[in-house]
Amino acid sequence: MTLTSSLSASAQKPVYLDNTQPLETRVQDALSRMTTHEKICMLHAQSKFTSAGVPRLGIRQLSMDDGPHGVREELEWNSWQPAAWTNDSIVAFPSLTCLAATWNPAVARLYGNAVSEEFAFRAKDVMLGPGVNIARTPLNGRNFEYFGEDPYLVSSMAVPYIQGAQANGVGCCLKHFALNEQEIDRFTVNVNVDERALNEIYLAPFKAAVQKAHVWTIMGSYPFWNGVHCCQNDKLLNGILKKDWGFDGAVISDWGGTTDTWEAAMGGLDIEMGTFTDGKLKESEFGYNDYYLADKFEKLITEGKIPMSVLDDKVSRVLRTIFRTAMNPEKVIGSQCSEAHYQACKEIGEEGIVLLKNEANILPLDAARYQHILVVGENATRSLTKGGGSSELKTLRDISPLESLKNLYGDKIDYAQGYNSGRAIYDVVDKVDPADNVRLHDEALEKARKADLIIYIGGLNKNCRQDCENADRESYDLSFGQNELISDLAKIQKNIVVVTFGGNAFTTPWIDKVRGMVHCWYLGSMAGESLADVLSGKVNPSGKLPVTFAKRLDDYGFAQYGKEAYPGVNKQVYYKEGIFVGYRYFDTRKVKVQFPFGFGLSYTSFSYSQPRISASSLKGDDKLTVSVDIKNTGKRAGKEVVQLYIGERNPQEVRPLKELKGFDKVDLQPGETKTVSFEISKDQLQYFSAKSHDWTVDDATFDAYVCASSEDVRGKVTFNYKK
Repeated sequence: MTLTSSLSASAQKPVYLDNTQPLETRVQDALSRMTTHEKICMLHAQSKFTSAGVPRLGIRQLSMDDGPHGVREELEWNSWQPAAWTNDSIVAFPSLTCLAATWNPAVARLYGNAVSEEFAFRAKDVMLGPGVNIARTPLNGRNFEYFGEDPYLVSSMAVPYIQGAQANGVGCCLKHFALNEQEIDRFTVNVNVDERALNEIYLAPFKAAVQKAHVWTIMGSYPFWNGVHCCQNDKLLNGILKKDWGFDGAVISDWGGTTDTWEAAMGGLDIEMGTFTDGKLKESEFGYNDYYLADKFEKLITEGKIPMSVLDDKVSRVLRTIFRTAMNPEKVIGSQCSEAHYQACKEIGEEGIVLLKNEANILPLDAARYQHILVVGENATRSLTKGGGSSELKTLRDISPLESLKNLYGDKIDYAQGYNSGRAIYDVVDKVDPADNVRLHDEALEKARKADLIIYIGGLNKNCRQDCENADRESYDLSFGQNELISDLAKIQKNIVVVTFGGNAFTTPWIDKVRGMVHCWYLGSMAGESLADVLSGKVNPSGKLPVTFAKRLDDYGFAQYGKEAYPGVNKQVYYKEGIFVGYRYFDTRKVKVQFPFGFGLSYTSFSYSQPRISASSLKGDDKLTVSVDIKNTGKRAGKEVVQLYIGERNPQEVRPLKELKGFDKVDLQPGETKTVSFEISKDQLQYFSAKSHDWTVDDATFDAYVCASSEDVRGKVTFNYKK
C-alpha cells in the first residue's frame, strides 16, 4: 500500500462519526468496532456523574448532572465535595410543583428549553429529571420535585418540558421509575400496589413521557416492587418499559440503587451509577471496576453464562443516548445566567403562584392605604434555593421577597424574622434554641402593634424533614411554631396576608383569621420579583393547585388504612387506597377539604356559559367535542384554567366520581369572551380492568363536567358510549 492510499484509508470517516447516517446505522457501526471490555466500560460510572465513552474510537463519555430546577454545582470527580469552581453559579428555576400550578403546557416547554440551555452550556449531556412520581401523601419530602397528585396533569406538563429540553440536545432522565412516593425507607421498602392503580395512577406519566415525549433516558428507583429493586426489575424494565411501551433509550440506576450483578444484567439496567464508591482513590478498596455491571458482568459474558446479545442491547441503548446528546451536531451551545433565563424564571413563578384567599379584596395591595407595612417570617429573607438534597443549587443571584417589597414600598416596610428554622442540612435537623424562637415571636408581635398591614412570609423550606430528599415530613402542620405565630399576629392586626412557600399541602388552622393567602411553592432565583408583581397587582395571579389541601392529614385516602398504607410496616407498604388518590378520594367520598385540586383565585372574575356537546353519543373510535364560552367579567386582564372532568354512571367496576381529562388556560381582556373546546375520544373513557387485566371501556353513560376546580362545577353535559 502506498503512503497516499494509506492516508486516504485512514482519513475515511467511520459511519458512527458520520452525522448524516441514520441513528441506528451509526449505533450498529460503532457496536461492531468495540471490544467486549470497551462495551462493559460504557455501562457503569467512571466518576460521580459520568459514564465512559470509547476514547479509541472517538466516542464521547456521557456527562450527567442533577436537575431539574437547574444545574447542580460542580463536584469533585470522585467525591461528593464541591469542586469549588468559580463559574458554576446558575439560575435556579421554580420547583416543578410551581410549574404544575401554571397548568400551562406552553410554559412547561419554555421551562424545558431554558433550563436545558444551562445544562448544555455546562457541557452536560443528561439532566437528571424531571420527576413524575405522584403526590400520594403530603408528607413526602420530595413532592416539591414532582408535578402533583393527578397523572393526567403530570403527563400534560412533563411531556412539553421534556420536548423543550431534548430539542436542545440535552437528554432528560425521567425519574424515579417507579413507585418512589415516599422518602422513608426508600432504599428498602417493598411497595404493594394493585394492578389497576399501578397502571392508572403511578405508571401513566412515565408511559406518556416515553410514547409522547420520546424521553431518552429513565432513572430506576430505589424501592422494591414484587420483591425486586426497581433499578433491576425485569418485569418493570424489560417487560413494561422496553417491550410493552417500546422505550429505546437507556435505563440509568439511581445512585446506589444497584445491588446484584445477575439481576442488574438480566433485569434491564443499562448504566449503573453511584454504587458504594468514592471513586478510584488509592485508599478506596472499591473502585469503578468493582461495580455490578463491571468486572463481574464481563466475567459472566466471557464465560458464556449471559449471552452477548444482552450486553449488545445495553450498549446500543447507551450509544443511542450518546449520539442524541454528547455527539449530536445540533446540540446547542447554550447559555448560563442570561437575562432571558431570569425572565423565564420570573414568568414561570408568576404564573404558578396561587391566590387562595382574598377577603375584602385586600389584594392587590393598595400602597396608599397603608403607612406601616410589617413583613414577618424567615422565608422573606431565606435562600430557598439551598437545601433539599440533590436539587440544591448554587445561584449567581437570588432576589428575596423582602428585597423586592422594599423596592416597591420603600420606608413603609419593616421586618421581623418571627422564627428561626436553623440550617438546611441534608440528613440532620439543625437544633434551634427554643428561647431564641420565643424572642423572635415576641419581637414580631411587638412590631405588629405599630403596623396597619402584615405580610407574613413563611411556610415550608428545604431543611431535613421539611421539603427534602432522604426524609419525609414529621407533621402535616407548619413547623417552627408558625401556626401559633400567625394566629397571634392576626389577633393584633386583622389586615394580614399569609404568603407560604413549599412543595406540599399543610394545615391552615388560622385561615378564618386572615384576610389573604397566597401559596408560592419555590420560585427560584427571581422569587422576590415574582411574588412582588403578584401582590402589587402588576401581574394577575392565575395559578391553580396541582394538589389538594385537606383540612387534616387523617382526611387523605391513604390515611384511612393506618401505618401499613404509610409509611409501611416491616419494610412493606400497601397502597390500599388504590386509585383513590388526591381529589379522586375527596370527591368520591364527599370529604370536605380546605382548598380543592385545581383551585385558584384571580383579581378578576370569569363567567362560564352552559357547555355544549357536538353529539349525544360516541361510538368506537369516533370523537365528540364539548365547548364552553368563558368571559372575563371583571376589570382586569386575567387567565383562567378551564378544566374538563369525566365520570361514568353506574360503572361495571368501581371508579372515581370524576377524573381530570382535559384543561385549557385562556387569556382574556376585560369583557372578552373566548370559546374553549375539548375533544373526547375512547381514550379518555378507559380504565384498567381488574377483571381483564387490560385497558377497557364500558358501554355506558358518561358525564362531562366543565369546572373551575375539582369542586367548582360550572356545567355538565351527558353522552353515551357504545363500542
